[in-house]
Amino acid sequence: MNYKPLLAALLALIVLPLAAQERDAVEQLQKFVQAYRYLSSLYVDEVEMGPVVEGAIEGMLEELDPHSAYIGAEEMKGVEASFDGEFSGIGVEFAIMRDTVVVVNTIAGGPAERVGVLPNDRIVRIDTLDAVGFRQTDVPRYLRGKTGTRVEIDVVRHGEPERLHFVIVRDKIPLNTVDAAYLIADDAGYIKVNRFGRTTMTEFRRAWEQLGRPARLVLDLRGNGGGLLEQAVEMAGFFLPRGAAIVSTEGRSVPAMSFRAQRDGEDLDGRLVVLIDEQSASASEIVAGAVQDWDRGVVVGRPSFGKGLVQRQIPLGDGSAVRITVARYHTPSGRVIQRPYRQGKRKEYYLDHLRRYDDAVRDSLDASAPAYRTLRTGRTVYGGGGIRPDVVVEQDTTGFSHYYADLIRRGVVNELVMSYLDRNREALDRACPDFETFEANYTVPDSLLQELTALGEKQGVAFDEKGFEESAPLMRIQLKALTAQRLFDTGAFYRIMNGARGDAYARAVEILMQWETLGQPLLDS
Repeated sequence: MNYKPLLAALLALIVLPLAAQERDAVEQLQKFVQAYRYLSSLYVDEVEMGPVVEGAIEGMLEELDPHSAYIGAEEMKGVEASFDGEFSGIGVEFAIMRDTVVVVNTIAGGPAERVGVLPNDRIVRIDTLDAVGFRQTDVPRYLRGKTGTRVEIDVVRHGEPERLHFVIVRDKIPLNTVDAAYLIADDAGYIKVNRFGRTTMTEFRRAWEQLGRPARLVLDLRGNGGGLLEQAVEMAGFFLPRGAAIVSTEGRSVPAMSFRAQRDGEDLDGRLVVLIDEQSASASEIVAGAVQDWDRGVVVGRPSFGKGLVQRQIPLGDGSAVRITVARYHTPSGRVIQRPYRQGKRKEYYLDHLRRYDDAVRDSLDASAPAYRTLRTGRTVYGGGGIRPDVVVEQDTTGFSHYYADLIRRGVVNELVMSYLDRNREALDRACPDFETFEANYTVPDSLLQELTALGEKQGVAFDEKGFEESAPLMRIQLKALTAQRLFDTGAFYRIMNGARGDAYARAVEILMQWETLGQPLLDS
């Protein structure tokens, strides 16, 4: 039998649709180029075509899934620094208060600290530029630069009659992804990771070692929006045996891939609780999903965001880039992390995310969620998008009021803390030379709350007695935490806040410390 005609027919069936697709793509591209040329040459006024093209790219991507995106050249610099875990600058955390650049903290051992810049200094000049009126995005542009180059700043400092002039040599500044690491008890540790950058697992291992390799651990991924896939795979592998599946991907134009633990993890047997919430996304969900599917630890908190689309970042010629979705993530049990969406409906997608935490909507979603089985004990877990905790703990809203929310949004709370430290930093340093002394002995004085309400009225927030009484206990906690953050570090803020709130953290610690009666039964059920 002559198979050549049959093969030719089959080849035509394959090639013709491909050729049609290619022809359509060329026609659409020609249409775009024609529109560009006519606009550039015929429009009534001179047109700066760069923003027009960027708008066109953004418009194309907005018709697709909610996570494909265009990133401008200037924004890409910050993105790269965030992933790299470092940038070159002077080493200050800053905030804009009343059009003024205020130093919130200096990086220990960084260039600014070495020359004597202090927290609460107001930066009023950068080189020859008046810095008053700078926006948040303006400051890094002028303070950052190549390692070894100089920048000169003038600052106004409380108690100093004249401006102070500093010459600072820029250096490498770390962007830490581990916000806090401390011991809850002798053999129980807490580590909070804010995102997954290139240095995350180096920081995580260092923190774990410094805590003495605790036998019990709370891993806090609340508010962690994700980051680099390889770092998430490595973190999950830290708790899993060699060969354990961690995450898989599938897409139309990329080969399916499965990521597994390359070696036995350093912590295979320790008790583990992972904290997540509605802002935990992508890489955080990979870690939580793998821990849950392998029955390796207990996941506590609120359902995660549900971002399970894989983006490939493709650089464009001018330093900008596009992130194009190329695949979907699956947990080891086969669950799809991405929650449902409709193409071109980004606003609805994010509104749906907020609705998911309404009790009635959540009950409906739970009832329709597909069931899966974990890989060790075969207990039931649910798909449908995101990771659903083993133990759900509603957000602790005790003490929140519209009045206090207004004070926070107007920047009154931050301004008060900076003003308070302007006047009292030296006395606090003497009275509380370390965090432990501060935590045990410092209480927020009544006069500080009175000052807060007075400053609020000055800033246009009318005093609300009912709101004040409702929020006063929370105000004391947060003012103490913010003061600790500026006196010590970010970790001090979380140590105060975690210990004072009766939310998911308290439940996680309870499960961790009563593992045999609370934790293990959840994994064996």
